[in-house]
Amino acid sequence: MVKKCLFPAAGYGTRFLPATKAMPKEMLPILNKPLIQYGVEEALSAGIDNMAVVTGRGKRAIEDHFDISYELEHQIRGTDKERYLADIRDIIDNCTFSYTRQIEMKGLGHAILTGEPLIGNQPFAVILADDLCYEEKDPILSQMVRMYEKYRCSIVAIEEIDKSQTNKYGIIAGKEIEENLFMVTNMVEKPDPKDAPSNLAIIGRYILTPEIFDILRNTKPGKGGEIQITDALLTQSKTSMVLAYKFKGRRFDCGSIEGFVEATNFFFNLVQSKSIKKKEENLIQN
Repeated sequence: MVKKCLFPAAGYGTRFLPATKAMPKEMLPILNKPLIQYGVEEALSAGIDNMAVVTGRGKRAIEDHFDISYELEHQIRGTDKERYLADIRDIIDNCTFSYTRQIEMKGLGHAILTGEPLIGNQPFAVILADDLCYEEKDPILSQMVRMYEKYRCSIVAIEEIDKSQTNKYGIIAGKEIEENLFMVTNMVEKPDPKDAPSNLAIIGRYILTPEIFDILRNTKPGKGGEIQITDALLTQSKTSMVLAYKFKGRRFDCGSIEGFVEATNFFFNLVQSKSIKKKEENLIQN
């Protein structure tokens, strides 16, 4: 089954310059937690405990984050600040992390292909950390893993967008085979609105079968001169089924300033409401 999750994390994060000049965009915090940790927690909740990270120059902070900091832990041991490390220690104790570098930025397809030595010949998930997804009771990747267990094929997560925004996404066309699940018949990377086959946009959650690696090796550069995973999946759909799943939940584009601020406000209000609810429950019990 799906036991590995690949995190392409070699991009420069140019939309957040100068903040990302020396800090990986995946380490930008929503409240007190970096984006990539949200992604790892989502993968772990889906039963995936092997995290494969494709990094690049200046990304050492990601490796350090998912490692024990003996000096820091010694300094705060026995204080009330120790609880702040509980979540990350749980991740470190329950996950295995492996890393490789993408030497050149040649697109998402190339980043996924770079991760092949970490994945091997098995199905795997892909999470793009700057697409922050939330569903309290049933995380998006958990939903997709169940779909994979049923159909055993590559699956992309999709959501409806305004047709005017299609030039920012990979867009699918397909036949609905069950509620919110489509068999892909076409995929286009960032089409002009007038050329888009639908308004169903691919977001940063995938489950891919290992055959995708050979397809990527033979995929020529497409939109923007980059190797596009969209092109490879379209090729795969010609010989085997590729599905697009309209997930339940909410997604924030934290690769943009607007989406980052929206996510920050959402999670702040969520924490506040949970805190108020807990206080009310304590009052009732007392």
